[in-house]
Order: sequence, then structure tokens, then C-alpha cells
Amino acid sequence: MNDRTVRRVGVNLLWLVPGEVGGSEEYTVRLLRELAELLLDNVEVILYVNSQFSGAHPDLVSKFTTRVAPVSGSSRILRVLAESTWLAARLRGDRCVFVHHGGGTMPSFRLTPGVVTMHDLQPLANPDRFGFVKGAYIRFIAPRSVRRARTVVCLSEFVANDVVNRIGVERERIRIIPCGVNEPGVAFDQDRLARLLASLGLTNRPFILYPAITYPHKNHETLVAAFAQIVSTRPDLRLVFTGGSGSSDATVTAAIGAYGLTNDVVRAGRIPEADLDLLFRAATVVAFPSLYEGFGIPVLEAMSRGCPVVASNVGALPEVIGGAGELVDPLNVAGWASALGDLIDDPARRSVLVRQGFDRAKHFDWSTPAQSLLSLYRETR
Repeated sequence: MNDRTVRRVGVNLLWLVPGEVGGSEEYTVRLLRELAELLLDNVEVILYVNSQFSGAHPDLVSKFTTRVAPVSGSSRILRVLAESTWLAARLRGDRCVFVHHGGGTMPSFRLTPGVVTMHDLQPLANPDRFGFVKGAYIRFIAPRSVRRARTVVCLSEFVANDVVNRIGVERERIRIIPCGVNEPGVAFDQDRLARLLASLGLTNRPFILYPAITYPHKNHETLVAAFAQIVSTRPDLRLVFTGGSGSSDATVTAAIGAYGLTNDVVRAGRIPEADLDLLFRAATVVAFPSLYEGFGIPVLEAMSRGCPVVASNVGALPEVIGGAGELVDPLNVAGWASALGDLIDDPARRSVLVRQGFDRAKHFDWSTPAQSLLSLYRETR
């Protein structure tokens, strides 16, 4: 193929520190994996990553041309500096038509036109949930990035409407590219499940699963308080938290201790995707009490694995669930205790939600958003 017929598109992933950015990492990595499976006959995608990315996602590095920056990504100051210097120079040298900034911001200094993915506007909507420096930086740079981008990618209509209403961007400049849901990574393995449950003390026990890093907006404390009411009459029940430690980890641990639930709440931490897949299939119910979500990948994963869902009635969660789960005010402890307790005691209702969840999940196939992304890469000037 003649080099001049190929559109080179850069993807800025310097912001993607593995294990630290939660659902943004899941969305970005899975979308790129699906994109790699498409026939990119006239598009060459070049990934610009931090030094930690290659070790965490070797499959993407092997499928795309990849440039590794001399920064780890953990320092925001160094990453921002690298975006304005190293990245700007590499993009020009690689002759990229434009660069897709996947982390919600674009550098102030740039020589190459940009597209930006806006996962959510939580720092603008709820500034109290962020540290002063991080919050102030995002509130300063995010609106400017969105206004200057050729196209703004949003994961849901909720986020798109938020971008229009808070920043004033024209709706026609926004492209919705939602999450998809993966097929189970491994075939169901009863022996592996048995070992996993035994290691977590869950053998022959019903349990509520909440997969989320302990960030403030994930609202673990409301679920702990509701669980304290539920477990008082169901002593065999357990609450299982998976996901890494966030800035609210100490607060969550204190809440568990204050309610005397140390032996009833299982802190599994960050676990392999295959193990989480098994927990989705074994859980009695998935609870998702988040205060704000630009999408909510775990609820979609739960529905696709046959687990009923109780989630907050805020953000994009109602849009994603689409009537296939129970919705509760995220701060209503009594409401959570009632919804979860009633569902645990009602296997017929759980069966209905399982069927509805399977049907809903069928609407989210990764091939559709990957095709949309490829179209964006081919069309953007």
C-alpha cells in the first residue's frame, strides 16, 4: 500500500496508568482490542503510552505500532509536560492526521488536531469529591479541551447531555461510542469456582457483589450500612468487595468496623478478570450504589453473566440498565436494604431480572462501538 494513502491516527494513552483509572481503562482497552480485529485497510493507529502500559497490556502493544514515553504516568505534572513536548514532537514526526486523547483532556500546547473522549464531567458536577489540585486542573482543562476538539466522544447520552448543558458544545459535534460487553473469558469451570469461593470463605453462602475501586463516588458506605440491616436477619449472607484501593479505602474499612461487619464483608481486592467473571455468575445479586457514572460497565457485565442487578437511579445507570434491574436512590440506606433483602428472598423475581438482563446485554456488542470508532478515524479531518 502506498504510504500516502494511509491515514495515521495517534491515540494518546499517557494518562492510562494501569489499575488506577478504573472503568476508563476497561473501556479504552477493550475498545482498542476490538478495533485491532477490524480490517484497518487505510488507517494506521499508533499508540502513545506511558512506561507502565506495555507490561499491563502486551496484546495491544503487539497489535498496534506503539511509542513509549519516558514517563510512568503516575505523576500528572510529568505526564502533562510529556504531552506538550515528547508527544507533540512524536505526532509530527509520525505524520498523524489527528490524535485521539482518550483521557478527557488535551494538552494546552499541541501541533496536531485532536479528538477527545469525555468519560464524564464529575469533577465539574461534584467538585467536592476531588482533591483541590486534581479537581482544579480538570475543571480548568476539560472544558477547554472539549471546546477545541474536532469531535467529542461520549459513552452515553447522559454524558453527552452533560457536555452540552455544562460546556455549551453543539450536540452535532458529539459522537456516542458506548461500552460493549465481553463474552466470558474462559469456559465455566466449576472446580475453579469452588476453589475461588473456598478461598474467600463463600462456600455454600449467598453473597452480594460490588466490584468497584474505593473512590468516594462509589459510595461503598451506603451499601455497608444497608448490609448491616440485611445481615441481622440473614447471618449466612456475605458482602463481597472487589477492586483496588482508592482514596476512600480507609473510610470504607472504618465503616465496616463501626457496624461490626469485619467477619461479614469480604475484601477481595483487585482480582483477575476470569475470577471476577466467576463471581458474577455465582453472586446472588450485584449491588451498584454509585453516586455518579458516565456509563457503568460492571452492571452490564453482571447482566450478561446472569446476575440480577440493583443499582443507583442516577447518572447513566438507568440508561444502561434499561429496565432490566432494580433502581434505588443512592443515599437511601433503607431503600437499599429493602431492595436487596426483598430480592435475596425472592428467587422468582431474580429469575425474571436474569432473563431481562440477558436480553438487555445483547444490545451491547463491542463490534458496534469499534466500527463507530473506525468510522471516526476515517472521517475526522
